[in-house]
Amino acid sequence: MNTTKLLRIYTSENAYSGSTKVFQLICERAREQEIAGATVLDARLGFGRNAHLRTRHILEDERSVVIEMIDDQEKLQALVNSLDDINGIALITMEAVVIVRVGDK
Repeated sequence: MNTTKLLRIYTSENAYSGSTKVFQLICERAREQEIAGATVLDARLGFGRNAHLRTRHILEDERSVVIEMIDDQEKLQALVNSLDDINGIALITMEAVVIVRVGDK
């Protein structure tokens, strides 16, 4: 049975946990837990449940970011469980994926 999943974590570029940005802290934890990899994506435009439109402005750091990770469901769930102490996470989703190609090492 294929348990490969895509985990997405939504946060803000200006969200901090102590002196560390939330997206950096999440990536550090993912690396410590040997998640296969993580990518942080800047959102150009978006809104959430409060309908506040977030756009990319040069002088602002209020951009939304999405962290994507692909790995086995058990490893991703363990990572999610380890994030309970971090404020500033807006939404976490997990969905099934089919890997069709893996690049050269």
